[in-house]
Amino acid sequence: MHIWVDADACPKVIKEILFRAAERDGIVMTLVANQAMVTPRLKNIRSLRVAAGFDMADNEIVKRLTAGDLVITADIPLATEVIAKGGFALNPRGELYTQDNIQNTRSVRDFMDSLRAAGVETGGPAMFSQRDRQNFANQLDRFLSSQIRREKR
Repeated sequence: MHIWVDADACPKVIKEILFRAAERDGIVMTLVANQAMVTPRLKNIRSLRVAAGFDMADNEIVKRLTAGDLVITADIPLATEVIAKGGFALNPRGELYTQDNIQNTRSVRDFMDSLRAAGVETGGPAMFSQRDRQNFANQLDRFLSSQIRREKR
């Protein structure tokens, strides 16, 4: 398994949780962004800089992703593509996107997009909180534990 991080918009605190998990479990992780990134000097943590432009990081992640990989992203269209390729997607607030919930999540996102395009003020996401951070850490640990158990069988 490989962890891919849609790193341009990923909160720093989430990256730090990911660095610790990758180091602890020896999982290969790649942060993909259109800007230079600082990462720990560990052989299993890498960064990949892509050209600036719409969806460049997303497209690179989808291109390199293999079934069973985990992608950290808040981007619902990217999560949809990840799941279609047999991967898993976890957003920085701790929601794990699956075959069972991604279509509903995508429908809500598209509906809100159409409201905004029609001029309706929908507000933005809530401020990133300590609870979001804890939800992410807990979900990541549950996911990694289940994958490690599965690989040992």
